[in-house]
Amino acid sequence: MAITYSKAILAINSNAEFDYINDDLNTINWHDGTSPISISDIEAKKTELEAIEANIPNVKASAKAKLIAGEALTEDEANVMIGG
Repeated sequence: MAITYSKAILAINSNAEFDYINDDLNTINWHDGTSPISISDIEAKKTELEAIEANIPNVKASAKAKLIAGEALTEDEANVMIGG
């Protein structure tokens, strides 16, 4: 699943109302009183979410190994296992 700028914006502010054209954050319009989020903050969140997504296979493997061994899972491992 690709991380979009929209996902990054909503990860920062889940109530944000906005639109933009052709994946160009310079065209973003904020609606319904949404406080603007800086382009640098949006890009940083997108990068963070991409890193998390890239690590999911490692977290799943770690969680599986711990479950087989009867060990406790970390919160991240538990979230990945339940799809959260």
